[in-house]
Amino acid sequence: MNEVTKSNYEKWLNSPVVSNSDKEKLKKMSEEEIDDSFFKEIAFGTAGIRGILGPGTNRMNLFTVNRATVGFGLYLKSKFKGDIYVAISHDNRYMSREFTLASAEILNKMGINAYIFDSLRSTPELSFTVRYKKCQGGIMITASHNPKEHNGYKVYDECGCQLVPSKIKDLIDIIKNLGDPLEVKIPESEVKGKTIIVGEDVDAPYCKLVESIEIDKTLDKKGFKIVFSPNHGTSYVNAMRVFKDLGYEVIPVEGLCDPDPAFTGLLSPNPEDPRAFIKPIEVAKKENAELIVMTDPDGDRVGLASLGKDHEYHLMTGNESAALLLDYILMHKVQDKEDLSKYVVYNTVVSSMIGKAVCDYYNVRIESFLTGFKYIGNQIEHYKHEKDGYNFLFGYEESYGCLISDEVRDKDGTQAILLYSEMALYYHKLGMDLVEAYDALCKKLGKYYKSSLFNIYFEGSEGQAKMQSIMNELETKPFKEILGNKVTVIENYFKLSRKNLLTNEESKIENIPVGDLVKFFFEDGSNVSIRPSGTEPKCKFYIEVTSKEINEKESLKKCEAYFEEIKKVLNIK
Repeated sequence: MNEVTKSNYEKWLNSPVVSNSDKEKLKKMSEEEIDDSFFKEIAFGTAGIRGILGPGTNRMNLFTVNRATVGFGLYLKSKFKGDIYVAISHDNRYMSREFTLASAEILNKMGINAYIFDSLRSTPELSFTVRYKKCQGGIMITASHNPKEHNGYKVYDECGCQLVPSKIKDLIDIIKNLGDPLEVKIPESEVKGKTIIVGEDVDAPYCKLVESIEIDKTLDKKGFKIVFSPNHGTSYVNAMRVFKDLGYEVIPVEGLCDPDPAFTGLLSPNPEDPRAFIKPIEVAKKENAELIVMTDPDGDRVGLASLGKDHEYHLMTGNESAALLLDYILMHKVQDKEDLSKYVVYNTVVSSMIGKAVCDYYNVRIESFLTGFKYIGNQIEHYKHEKDGYNFLFGYEESYGCLISDEVRDKDGTQAILLYSEMALYYHKLGMDLVEAYDALCKKLGKYYKSSLFNIYFEGSEGQAKMQSIMNELETKPFKEILGNKVTVIENYFKLSRKNLLTNEESKIENIPVGDLVKFFFEDGSNVSIRPSGTEPKCKFYIEVTSKEINEKESLKKCEAYFEEIKKVLNIK
């Protein structure tokens, strides 16, 4: 172990503020565990903090949460005068309630008022609450879809949007200047803030908002069965309430609805992981359901699987489901003879190109941002202040996150599963499952799109160094071809530059902040995006292939072949 790691470890081991139980955990750590827990300080970045629970400088614990809360309190007091209110919510994870109560207590000592829920609530409801209660900020305690050993902390502005880099920079500087988390002092105010418990008074208007996005109220829902799993998380009560109010026949997955921090009976809480669907598929087969929908633990991401003609349940990717829903929304706008010229759709630069193809088909504006829904939420607010601004229609990320009503400024799983269910019912009435509907959409657009996400984990200090080395190599020595397919365009988000290798022309990428991302476009229509995760020690490889003919198996094989070749080129074992 290096000197920094050793020094950090010994400081915690000998600190009078570290509990005896935590010191016992420290003594039992292996050298690898010590390295991962102490080789760096857990970073408060553009997505807040997220990490493994436990003692250590690189861990989620009361010390790291308390420092973040003191920093956020100071940040808010520098921006706002008079009474300040912060809404705080949490998911089902270990320490989530403790972190919530500790954050509220610290803010109160600093003279800031806090709204906290009577129990767990979703990320989108937290965003809604900030706006509904006219708060100056928000805190969400969650590790989203990460494994059970993790927790996290993210902050929101007065618009209910996660802080974008231009805003969060000041907060990060404040937190850094607070110094060692073990030594942070709370700057107490003479006039204390108060904590107000909220519940049904926010749930009711939030559910009413979600129900208002229903598009086709005439669809007969009788006999159309839906299986729903909240993955032990925050969406269960309100999502079931919405489904019941609107007349859907929904079967919750028994055993996955209670707020269990151990995620018992669930191999993964992540809707992107096929293992999350094992139990829901068992229930769906027993009930002969047409559709499976799920939300992740904090209720912002979704997943869905559609019953096919082969009597098997087919999982849809976030790219496929979002593109299909976008088409469904626009199709009904056209039927209602609405003017589409003032609408705008938002997605991310790593999203499938099918989203742009759908917008081009309907002649609707689309704008793409770096990964992180905060950029979409921020842009919604931007256009509200422009005289001739565009009206928000739909926003989505490839990672199963989308938004329909802009009264929420983060992706909303309850909104998403409601409209996915309506869309599936619509196609069911036409005799089509969602896979058939997606294939029909591709035929309409004239091209078949298939994308895959691959992750490689890099744990500890050596892993971090290796991941940084990979990104440096991609930026300075980008590859020119893969599998014999030449690169035609390189987008370098480190430098915000776009280079056309066919014409040798370079241009600037506009209206996007610098990011750790390189994207390659190939002559065969494929594209590859590579970036490090902002919340986990892993590198993400987004690979998309296109073809004239619909052939899912061959397309997936090609995605995998691209990935294997890229690993060889980058010397990743």
